[in-house]
This record gives sequence, structure tokens and C-alpha cells, in this order.
Amino acid sequence: MKVTTAALPLLPLFQRLLPGLPGLPGLQRLPSVPGLPAVPGLPELASLPGRLTGLSLTLLKASALEAAILAGHLLLYPSGIIQERHPAQTLRPPGAQDPQPSPPPPRLPAPASPPVVLLHGFIDNRSVFLLLRRSLAQHGRHEIESLNYSPLTCDIRTAAELLGRHIEEICERTGSERVDVVGHSLGGLIARYYVQRLGGDLRVRTLVTLGTPHTGTKVVPLANAHPIVRQMRPGSAVIEELTRPAPGCRTRFVSFWSDLDRVMDPLETACLDHPDLSVQNVRVSGIGHLALPVHPAVATGIRQALDTAGPETAGQTDAEPGKRSDGLTVA
Repeated sequence: MKVTTAALPLLPLFQRLLPGLPGLPGLQRLPSVPGLPAVPGLPELASLPGRLTGLSLTLLKASALEAAILAGHLLLYPSGIIQERHPAQTLRPPGAQDPQPSPPPPRLPAPASPPVVLLHGFIDNRSVFLLLRRSLAQHGRHEIESLNYSPLTCDIRTAAELLGRHIEEICERTGSERVDVVGHSLGGLIARYYVQRLGGDLRVRTLVTLGTPHTGTKVVPLANAHPIVRQMRPGSAVIEELTRPAPGCRTRFVSFWSDLDRVMDPLETACLDHPDLSVQNVRVSGIGHLALPVHPAVATGIRQALDTAGPETAGQTDAEPGKRSDGLTVA
């Protein structure tokens, strides 16, 4: 049997299913007569139907979960449009004025755990973090705040500056010197830009990214009409800036990436690999892009990442840059 160019589009899929599958040159001729010895390095083809069946079931379950999450999120979306208000913020009747300037609020003692800032993805809002926020609060995180940035935002740099001002206000109000940040998709890229390029490593202890295109994604080329989507493409000026040296970065990075994430193209773009950063990449198996900020198993992984004290500098950690953990299997 001869492998023709018609098989080329399927070759990456089979190489993922069968890690031992050699490249195309080694597959030019395979034994077609029963009884002939197997080709060296080629896995048993008898197990291929079972693997394909398992993959199909996993994809089916992941797709159904993505559809259910999308439907639920569309219902919750209106509740997250308005920017989050802190309980200390009060509304005065129109025209009312203070008799004299109010003194600045006293600084609160620093909390045992840093505040957590949640940053949503492209064309989304803070409602996506409803379940994650509840999970964090149930496990002792009492200072949790979300930041909405406008879907009309056209520059990741501008959004990163807004994030920086938001974090400074949180630190001033809570008395905390640093915060932890969880960013989904584009939100993780905005937070990373703040940390690496705007001095945010002084304020961000741990940055957790969920399905973030660290090296750019090629999915949905028609979306290039939006400037911020073009900034998420491989080779963009923003992506290039993030590859530059970041010596002494104090922030610890934990990147969750899914092997069924259809928004990441290629999948490995959601892995963070930078020689100057302290990084742990966590592979999540069995769910897609929308499920990352929602699934309870991922929430548990996020809590564990935030509860692990981060190093003050990248040079003080034993973790190797780009280290990958064993991952989570949630299917």
C-alpha cells in the first residue's frame, strides 16, 4: 500500500493518536500481505479503531459540554455587562454634594492570601467566572474582583494599562502588596503583557492563564477585521514583544491548556515557554475552550496553583522554564 498526498491532511491527527507513528517518508510502503513482519516503529494497527472510537466519544462529550456552557453563558451574559462595584461604593442622589471632602479610607491590614483578579476573554464579560468565583470563595478567598474591558477595545496594550490601574486601586484599598490574576483566553494575554512589559511583576504574584494564545492562534481568519484579533495572531507586534527578554520577572506563571481547544491553533500555543519566566504548563484532557473557566476539576487546579507560594524572582525557583506537569483528565 502506498501513502499518497491525499493522506497528508490526516497525518497530524494520526501522529497525535499514535505517538510512535513515523513521518511520511517512512510510510511510503506498508506490508499488505498477511503474515509479513510489521514495519519497525509502527504501532499495532489493530488497536486503531478502538482509539478512534474513544476519541470520537471524547470529542462528542466535549462538544456537548461546550454547547451547554455556551447556552448557559448567553443567559448569564447580561448580568456581567455592568462593571463590578465594590461594596464600599455608594450612590448619592443626583445633585447631592458632600459638605466637606471625605478623608481617604483607611488602609486595611494585608489579607492572608492576596486578592484574586479575574480577567475574561474576547467579547465576553465577568459572568464567565461565576462558578470559579464561587469555588474560590468557598475555599477561603474573600477578596475576588473582576475587571470588564470593553469589547470595543482595540489594543492589548491599552487593556493592560487599564488592568494595571485596576490592580493598583485594589492594592490601595485592601492593603495588599500583590495580587493573583486568573485570565481566560485573551484575558491571560492582557495580564501577561502587563506583567512583562509594564512592570506588573511588582504587583502580580501568580498569573494563571486558561487557554491563552501565548504564541498566537491562527483560528478563524475572517475575524482579522478586529484589531485585537490581529494582535493575537502569530508574529504580531504584541506577540513579538512578549518574546523579548524579561530578566528578574517576579511573577510565577501557570498555564492551563486543553488538548480539545478548538480556539487554539496550534494547540501548543496555549503553552507558555519563555527562558526568563517561571512557568508550569498544565495539560487538561477532555474539555474544550469554554469549559476551562467553568469545570470543577480545573477550578481545583487553579486553587492549588494560587495556594502555592510563588517565588519572588524566577531565579529563586527550582522549576525549569516551560515545565509541564502531568496534567488533568476530566473526561
